[in-house]
Amino acid sequence: MRNQFSTDVDNSINSGQVFLWEKCGHDWYGINGQDILKINKNAGIKSIKNSKTDFFRKNDNMQEIMKSISKDKTVKKAIKQYEGLRIFRQEPFQCMISFIISSNSNIQKIKNSLEKITEKFGVKVKIQNKEFFLFPKPEKLAKASIEEIKKCGVGYRAPFIKQAAQMVFSKKIDFEYLKKCDYKEAKKNVCLIPGVGNKVADCILLFSLNKLEAFPLDTWMIKILEKYYSNEFKIETKTITQKQYEILHEKIVNYFGPYCGYAQQFLFKMERESHNKKWL
Repeated sequence: MRNQFSTDVDNSINSGQVFLWEKCGHDWYGINGQDILKINKNAGIKSIKNSKTDFFRKNDNMQEIMKSISKDKTVKKAIKQYEGLRIFRQEPFQCMISFIISSNSNIQKIKNSLEKITEKFGVKVKIQNKEFFLFPKPEKLAKASIEEIKKCGVGYRAPFIKQAAQMVFSKKIDFEYLKKCDYKEAKKNVCLIPGVGNKVADCILLFSLNKLEAFPLDTWMIKILEKYYSNEFKIETKTITQKQYEILHEKIVNYFGPYCGYAQQFLFKMERESHNKKWL
């Protein structure tokens, strides 16, 4: 196995975690809240604000994580295929809005809607003759009208976006607190946000709030569990209730361990690639 700091940039970006990224030559450029990151093929990161960022979670003990989640031949195969796949530590507000928009959508539609939001409400910056728009601050979206937000192609999610922004702006949702508290407490708080159910909450917790035991369960992941883990996890209905989600999540943590979010990413990446699904 490669050392714990080895990162496959392309596969990590193209794994359903982020949307506002584009590749120019060998480098990736991505919006991360009020910053723009430039990442080269060796996972070297440059911030336009010269801010320190641990976007690739360099302090994660990948040796321990891989050992912990390598429970069976399926996940071992996924790890072998996408060994350099890493979970990001994203700016929480952008991550939250991204996954509210992701509900009942696909990666290209999510990307298009987010681009419209940044162009309409974000600040324009230039880097090496390229134009980018920073992600809007919570205050900007909190004060925007629902009609203005709707013009960004988000449909019925527009009121959710506005209300979520209001909650962050008013400090009803405190990301610094959520980073520090445990998974259950953080999830309880995040699920108070309109438009945030179990799956969206788990995406926010996993990709921006340091909760590696979060295991987002969307239709893809339910199918994966049914296909490869029918003996370990019994799923008897197509749609799962809040209680069923909680019970299933507990069984998943018991099986894959405290870093099960990594197992989710490897399995999700492998299965989508096997169906030749489009990424960014």
